[in-house]
Amino acid sequence: MKRKPAVAGTFYPGHPAELRRQIGRMTVPDAPKSKAFAAIVPHAGYVYSGAVAGAVFSAVEIPPSCVVLAPAHRPIRPLFAIMTEGSWETPLGPVPIESGLASGILKRCRLVQADPAAHAEEHSLEVQIPFLQTFRPDVSIVPLNVSYRAEFEDLEALGGAVAEAVREWGGETLLVASTDMSHYISAAEARRRDFKAIDRILALDPRGLVEVVRAEDISMCGVLPTAAVLVAAKALGASKAELVRYATSGDVTGDDREVVAYAGLVVK
Repeated sequence: MKRKPAVAGTFYPGHPAELRRQIGRMTVPDAPKSKAFAAIVPHAGYVYSGAVAGAVFSAVEIPPSCVVLAPAHRPIRPLFAIMTEGSWETPLGPVPIESGLASGILKRCRLVQADPAAHAEEHSLEVQIPFLQTFRPDVSIVPLNVSYRAEFEDLEALGGAVAEAVREWGGETLLVASTDMSHYISAAEARRRDFKAIDRILALDPRGLVEVVRAEDISMCGVLPTAAVLVAAKALGASKAELVRYATSGDVTGDDREVVAYAGLVVK
């Protein structure tokens, strides 16, 4: 099964040469890189959030396989929708699904269901793939779409299953959580709220992250996949997180009255 691009030409360029040029402007290929358990990156149009995502992907080693957890912006049937076979296509070419690893996650968590249709129109996972391809042309992925209906206990189950599957798989794997931060408030208020969530990520506190986002009404759309990734990364041995870059759409438009905010972090 081939998952065709849904947002090429809108969220990012649809022409290969133009896409390579834009990613080249947003990344530093020769930057020092370190191994990481996880990366947390935004998923808006590249013109707004690409520099933040590019800074993160420039700073980490991209291994052969990546498990990408992203929020479902539309209702999906399962709590966690996975694809276990086929490929994802972008203007840079196809990226195969790492079927063995995907199947390992599927069999370890009853809340995960194979549901390619859940991925058909979702942008939050798709926009990460050209960055991964740029730094690792032979990369393979495991795509996981996370429903807003999931409770923290569900995220713990998912994160634990991902960690177990990665350990059994045995190959180097990067976990990627896709999220934007605050939406449609002033840049100052976004920073005030967002850093309460960022502090919980830096503390490797997935439950605290979910709790503070709900208590402070932070419109962090990918809080659930981020929490699941933190659960998995801790189970795999992560001991710290670092903020790479924080920005808002106002940095591009010059209008700070109503912004969307973006944070890029690595977990080591």
